[in-house]
Amino acid sequence: MSDTLPPIRRIVTGDDANGRSRIVEDAPATAIRTVAERPGYRNVNIWRTLAAPEKVDAPDTIADHKGILPPGNGGSILRIIDFPPEVADPEERKRRIQATFGTMFTDAQHDKREGKHPGMHTTDTVDYAIILEGEIWAVMDENETLMRQGDVLIQRGTNHAWANRSQKTARIAFVLLDGKR
Repeated sequence: MSDTLPPIRRIVTGDDANGRSRIVEDAPATAIRTVAERPGYRNVNIWRTLAAPEKVDAPDTIADHKGILPPGNGGSILRIIDFPPEVADPEERKRRIQATFGTMFTDAQHDKREGKHPGMHTTDTVDYAIILEGEIWAVMDENETLMRQGDVLIQRGTNHAWANRSQKTARIAFVLLDGKR
């Protein structure tokens, strides 16, 4: 895809043996997942916490993460997802988006009802979705809204999907917090 966005740079801080702050990592994020059937889609997991409250100097465990949900017991995850433009053909769009659920979002509650956007799903989380690049539609059961760079959506476990109807990749930062109903 010609408008592929640059890699995500992950910078991690810490204290040295004398308690002085420093940068302990500054490199491209490496916990990257793609879906072959959905060209241009990229999920970059940046950091996770295993519980709340978490020790501020807890080790990096992002490479161990599976699925979409944050760890239970109050855990969280920060991820950045690049959403390519949706294809016009509804059957091909459905095939590509459903491949995402079959490959990496196996722990989300995928809503496959006829007439719904093929990406509709719920999670038992509170999510902060921040549009970093481009634009994307936040699709709900009853309505939808166009979000642009700088917009923030607070997702509270509701049924939803993301629809990129533009011609450019949309990049969204997500912070998912473990929740309960």
